[in-house]
Amino acid sequence: MEIRPIKNEKDYEQALNRLESIFDAKKGTDKGDELEILSILIDKYESEKFPIGMPDPIEAIKFRMEQMGMKQKDLAEVVGFKSRVSEILNKKRKLTLEMIRKISSTLHIPTEVLVQEYVVE
Repeated sequence: MEIRPIKNEKDYEQALNRLESIFDAKKGTDKGDELEILSILIDKYESEKFPIGMPDPIEAIKFRMEQMGMKQKDLAEVVGFKSRVSEILNKKRKLTLEMIRKISSTLHIPTEVLVQEYVVE
């Protein structure tokens, strides 16, 4: 087992190829240990080189509503009037702190996603 830090794209590709070849290794074996260490190294490299930003707050709400099978009227029960929900989803109105709290607890969207700045059209 020769494990090195992943410093560039070539190292990354080699690590991915090795990971693929030992993917079915059993825990507690030498290859299983190598698999675990390689996974950590690859994750660290990907996090640094390919960071994923947080989603737009309104898009996050729409996505979560779709996942939960919610309609605008369902969200109106959380934040108030149906017209207000329409304004929020169309970026005509900003979310208030109270709305953010309710949406976060009901839709299970982290508050740090909902408090981000976004442009009201």
